[in-house]
Amino acid sequence: MRKLIKRLVLLALLGAVAFVAAYFVYPDVGEYAKKNPDKTAFMLWREEQWAEKGLKKRITQRWVPISQVSPALLKAVLIGEDDKFYQHEGFDFDAMEQAMEKNMKAGRFKAGASTISQQLTKNLFLSPEKSLTRKFKEAILTWRLERALSKRRILELYVNVAEWGDGIFGIEAAARHYFHKPASQLSTMEAARLAAVLPNPIRFVATSDQKYVTFRAGLIHSIMVRRGIAIDDFQEVMDTKDEPGVEAGNGAGNGATQPAAASGPAGQAPPTEQERLGARTPGTSTPDATEASPERLAGRTPAQGQPAPEPGAERLGGRMPAAPVNPANPYVPLNSAAPAQAPARP
Repeated sequence: MRKLIKRLVLLALLGAVAFVAAYFVYPDVGEYAKKNPDKTAFMLWREEQWAEKGLKKRITQRWVPISQVSPALLKAVLIGEDDKFYQHEGFDFDAMEQAMEKNMKAGRFKAGASTISQQLTKNLFLSPEKSLTRKFKEAILTWRLERALSKRRILELYVNVAEWGDGIFGIEAAARHYFHKPASQLSTMEAARLAAVLPNPIRFVATSDQKYVTFRAGLIHSIMVRRGIAIDDFQEVMDTKDEPGVEAGNGAGNGATQPAAASGPAGQAPPTEQERLGARTPGTSTPDATEASPERLAGRTPAQGQPAPEPGAERLGGRMPAAPVNPANPYVPLNSAAPAQAPARP
């Protein structure tokens, strides 16, 4: 009887080892280098929970490429979930050691040390159950995932399958649900709040005034500020482009922009629209000049050829020779009864 029991135990151990070892080849993690998952194992597990409770809920998710996710969100997630993401190969052994010490002191499971790669593995292929077998599977699949996918792709998959609320999966769905905007337009504080709830998105809400959310979001945001990431207002100023052709006011006192005053003798015609475009300096032609030189645009010299009988200032935009200048009114071409419109801004 003892021999039989020993054999059964040995067979069970070998079976368990073989079952876990199968994860060295199955499933095919490499396919996610280009393929986006439809529903992850965690999403299916969540739907089973709802069905058991008789709840009629559904998964809300909208996939977006990483290029359409706010860089602030990516930074906030890295700070909050895995600050050494680009330094490790799937496992943060220092964090694991610290978590083990905390758990031993507390006498219970209090802190975790899962990296983003480990969390993605759990979401894609496994369930949230806490068992030694699942931990072995997670370690094997994480090791394979890190060797099959780039860090950029792992992060892209993670922010698109992570749970951000009850039934809310992926950053695009979360950004629209909580802040009514796409993920690309999230501010640094909004990003910090979303990153703050990742450890428990069912219990904590990104837009709430819960003490944990407020404290953790503030901590993440302060790190972003210290690292020079939280510069929303400054970036808005730097991204704003000056309107072409608008020059600073000339002392009117009301803040409105005024055209530059004409220089030269009194009675000279006001400057043309081309002359008010600061980026493109016109030629020196005047109504009194007998022959005007063509304008040079951004260092582009007009092609050589037969000169026009009466060359005028070159028009911006279509770059066609202008009609002869009328000394009385530069905006009215010669031999024309109706006044011509000023050239449009390019």
